[in-house]
Amino acid sequence: MKKNLEFRIQNLEGTTYPFLKFYMLNSICLLITFNSFAQKNKPYHEDLSSLRPKVELQAKTKIEKDSLIEKPAVLVVPKRMVNAKVDAVLDSIDMFNLMRNYIDGYTIQIYSGQKREDAMNTKKKMQEEVPSLIANLQYQQPKFRVTVGKYFSRLEAQPDLLTLKKQFSTAILVPEKILIK
Repeated sequence: MKKNLEFRIQNLEGTTYPFLKFYMLNSICLLITFNSFAQKNKPYHEDLSSLRPKVELQAKTKIEKDSLIEKPAVLVVPKRMVNAKVDAVLDSIDMFNLMRNYIDGYTIQIYSGQKREDAMNTKKKMQEEVPSLIANLQYQQPKFRVTVGKYFSRLEAQPDLLTLKKQFSTAILVPEKILIK
């Protein structure tokens, strides 16, 4: 009997049955697949209406509705004095904001260079081609800058930047402090 088994195993591993392993794996996969079909997931349903609390709403009369409106609001006093501390911090932030003269913002720079004549020509060209915007000429040693507009966000400046890029290829959006009036 042992010789018979050994002979069969040798034949299984040999060239006589080359697809036998493939067929065995396929049959195992099919068994697993059919077993999974047998275990169908049935939808779960449970009636919990008997456990829910029953609430009966009472209709309020007109007198009760009017009496609720006339009552003054109840003032809730906190147990800890967190509100006083928060108020002090908010007051200091408010004072700081009142003293600030500048805010972080953006401007569009269309020229930056050392020649004043080029800066003046750029400013004139911008005012001729885009009259809706006003150009500013600034001198920040050692450069002359021609800037356009004051914007609080990049999103706000984007349409004007696209308009100016058509005439001035060097136009860029630069961060700048904006004076608050």
